[in-house]
Amino acid sequence: MADKKIKQLTPRTAAKRAAIHAFEKQAIDIVVLDLRQVTDFTDYFVICSGAVDVHVKAIYNHIEDHLRKIGWKPRHVEGTENSRWILMDYIDIIVNIFQPDARGYYSLERLWGDAKQVKIKELEK
Repeated sequence: MADKKIKQLTPRTAAKRAAIHAFEKQAIDIVVLDLRQVTDFTDYFVICSGAVDVHVKAIYNHIEDHLRKIGWKPRHVEGTENSRWILMDYIDIIVNIFQPDARGYYSLERLWGDAKQVKIKELEK
């Protein structure tokens, strides 16, 4: 019976969990954007940064492992070779893990500036 609950996890909850798992690996500047009113290709972006390529890869592995355990498997993953920007496409959520220079260059928060930011109480101090 527990498996049915896992598979019914909403995209919003999955995005929040991805952000929390990034936080567990000391990701920097974690942001969750609600894109449902802005675009139709996904519901949520999770954006965060890791200091260097090894850190970015560790964040990616942690998120992927934990979301997989609750029934969420990425449809597509890019960027694991050099780990400057790893993109994890779960259809309803897209997780973006950047090194700081790549994040500044692509500036997704500015590009999707019309999207509402999702508050995550577990990440607030």
